[in-house]
Amino acid sequence: MKAAICREFGAPLVIETVKLAKPAAGEVQVKLAACAICHSDITFMDGGWGGQLPQVFGHEAAGTIIAVGSGVNQAKVGDRVLVTLIRSCGHCSTCESGEPYLCPTQFSSDNQVSLSDASDNMIVKGLKTGGFAEEVVVDQSQVVTIPDTIPMDAASLLSCGVVTGLGAVTNTAKVPLGSSVVIIGCGGVGLNSIQGALLVGANPIIAVDLIDKKLEAALDFGATHSINPKTQDTTAEVLNITNGSGADFVFVAAGSPKAFEQGLELLSASGTLVIVGMPPTGDTINLEVGNIAAAGQRILGSKMGSTRLRVDIPKLVALYEQGRLKLDELITGRYQLHQINEAIEEVKADKALRNVIIFDNP
Repeated sequence: MKAAICREFGAPLVIETVKLAKPAAGEVQVKLAACAICHSDITFMDGGWGGQLPQVFGHEAAGTIIAVGSGVNQAKVGDRVLVTLIRSCGHCSTCESGEPYLCPTQFSSDNQVSLSDASDNMIVKGLKTGGFAEEVVVDQSQVVTIPDTIPMDAASLLSCGVVTGLGAVTNTAKVPLGSSVVIIGCGGVGLNSIQGALLVGANPIIAVDLIDKKLEAALDFGATHSINPKTQDTTAEVLNITNGSGADFVFVAAGSPKAFEQGLELLSASGTLVIVGMPPTGDTINLEVGNIAAAGQRILGSKMGSTRLRVDIPKLVALYEQGRLKLDELITGRYQLHQINEAIEEVKADKALRNVIIFDNP
């Protein structure tokens, strides 16, 4: 099969023929129809989080199961599924406490070579997925069955960007009705935080971004106000909109330390800052700890929107079917696998919300 391989950090991906091992116990093999390009893939490919090369990245995918290993009981051959990086054992203390997205379990299949090149050299399966390829082999916990009513390209977005942004609002922060919300960073994840804020009845919903085109999209996705820090005083504007109190919740969907520091300035007393975007390893911020304590404020980390796949995905599909969740509108461009470097450059240049790789597989 064909795959897009990262052989050098910061360099274009190389399309090569690779070998994919058959699914081991508890694993499924999926023929992909679509895989979206996430900023996390780009950060990894640029060396922001280190890692071993060569590697096949990609983790927002959807397709059809074509083979299963022994002991698979959560899916079957022929199922239409989305494929995600969230992998869970289901029986550790973290999973049993309702936090499968934080499962620390090391799987036996991690010690097996599942991807290799024509010379049998190992290729790392990025983010335990390796979705920039025509097929993937993943643990059965990483797939969720989806109905025929949702297209594969739209479904692929549910695998990461949508659940990360929307889930940060609905699952991690559990924003109450009528709360004031600020979203910093209006890319694919930030727009889904805006969708989440709209769904829970937040008001106002204030979008902050440096790019006017993204702010226009934010208004289309449910924001009530937009602020561009290049031309406006963000803190003053937020205080004005919130009648001087600041925001009850600030979601930082940009992986920027400056954005986190800005978010703290926008909080009300007893307000909550939610860290959604993932900055490169080593990035830090300065905190005036006493001010946070005195104001009774909170800082929350949100990994993958605190998503429980088999609980949350059916709800999101239902919202899409009802016309209450925008997915198709998130897709800027559709590309073939051999065009992946062009698709990535569009994302890096802030010319796309989500670009999706479409495979020729039936």
